[in-house]
Amino acid sequence: RCSCSAGRALTEIFLGTRLARDSPRHKNMRTVAVFGALVALTAVGAFHTPYRPEQSRHFDVTKSSTFHPITEKIFDLHYADGSHLRGFNGVDQVWLGDYKCTAPFGVITDCNSPDFNGVDGILGFGLPKAGQEGRELPTPVLFAMTDMENKMSNARDLTRKFSFFSTDTDAEVQLGGYDPKTTVGEMWYTPCLSENDFIVGVTSLRFGHSFGESDQLLKFDDAADEPYLPSIMDSGTSCLVMPGDTLGGKLSNVPFNDFTNLWEEGKSFWVEIGGRQWQVPFSSWFLARTNQTCVQPSPPGMQGLLIGDVFFRSFMVEFDMTQRERPIIGMAPLNLKYAPVKLAELGSFELHHAPITKLQLLRGEETMFPAEHTERLTQVDQIPIFNKKGTQYFMDVGVGTPKQKFTVIFDTGSAVFGVFVSKHDLPMAIKAELPDSVMGTSLHLLEQTSMTTSYNPIGAMMAAGDYTPLAVLFVVVNAVAVVAVVAIRRRRKHPIIPQVC
Repeated sequence: RCSCSAGRALTEIFLGTRLARDSPRHKNMRTVAVFGALVALTAVGAFHTPYRPEQSRHFDVTKSSTFHPITEKIFDLHYADGSHLRGFNGVDQVWLGDYKCTAPFGVITDCNSPDFNGVDGILGFGLPKAGQEGRELPTPVLFAMTDMENKMSNARDLTRKFSFFSTDTDAEVQLGGYDPKTTVGEMWYTPCLSENDFIVGVTSLRFGHSFGESDQLLKFDDAADEPYLPSIMDSGTSCLVMPGDTLGGKLSNVPFNDFTNLWEEGKSFWVEIGGRQWQVPFSSWFLARTNQTCVQPSPPGMQGLLIGDVFFRSFMVEFDMTQRERPIIGMAPLNLKYAPVKLAELGSFELHHAPITKLQLLRGEETMFPAEHTERLTQVDQIPIFNKKGTQYFMDVGVGTPKQKFTVIFDTGSAVFGVFVSKHDLPMAIKAELPDSVMGTSLHLLEQTSMTTSYNPIGAMMAAGDYTPLAVLFVVVNAVAVVAVVAIRRRRKHPIIPQVC
């Protein structure tokens, strides 16, 4: 296992349903089909390091006067590297920086992965999922906070967008937009290719000492078809993950093999998104302190790329979720002189927003446009995030009344916010409502499993009403990335700080 995390960024497969406690179908929950995807579980070897729940802080439901369990909603999340989270839904007060609201969240009763050792849960800033998955999983916390109908939120007027960037030692989330001081030059925007995930189209990936002398790593078999690969923008993935095969003949080469043969100190990547080249320098994809190359091949079945932490070290990326049809991704070169905040703070800046009218008329995978400017000022809440060796991001959050503090993994690829509980310390009234699948054997005693997904494009497109090339090209429909560094202990004195615009 490598300290460059990519495995769990590939599939967050939801397996769950509402079943009576005594239903014989409880043991067959893993057969649930999700969005036309045919899911197969295959056993893999156990993690080298066990999950140690005693290293995490646990939410005490008995000490919160506002906690409400929703035991009929059970979640069962599997990840591609074998990680597995299980639990039920709850509702309580949730705190992010200066913002708070009453929101649903995951009450995690079981975990099998050492990647969560010393961590109290996960904070997903991803998009809500559609269909059965979206109905059973808790509403993403940022959506719950900015819901105009949520009278228990002080963030209802917050613009539904956030920005993220990283340095070698710190990172920062900016809620509501972005601080122009963090960037150099204009923010350029392109629509996502999916309404449920932060996916953009990559038409070229070059590698070399200079752009003019660089080698093309994506050699499409039919270049006349204006091809592209769907690519997940994901803070939970440390590395750049590229195809490890020809994608069933779509490519005439194996990109990762070519990269391995061309590897040389000082070389950069040039990623083409929206017709613009974005340079990822050697210092961003090679971890000098650990002497590791943060580039990995994708697992079998994945038909795209994962653009992880190596990109966020060079660029400020804005995730705009104000349009229901498709979210918008903004990118701008990072101001390397900008120092991430150490404590959450609120600031007012000129509002920069995507040229919505233009974007609705053009194909987002082909063209990017600069932001339009208005004279209106908006508030941005800046929250610090701790970057552990450039591989994991942690943020401090609060849950309950009175507030209980937790440090959780920050992940733009996941839609799930959840904190750990000790299930044996739950009140008897809650235990009685939970199925045997939750109250039974603990996951850290089970053999780890990996998730592979074979995609039925017709079934998925019909279910989602999506007839775009994305539905055909991208196997992993519900993408998620969780950072995967083995047995890394958080430093509670250095949490990640989000910024609010």
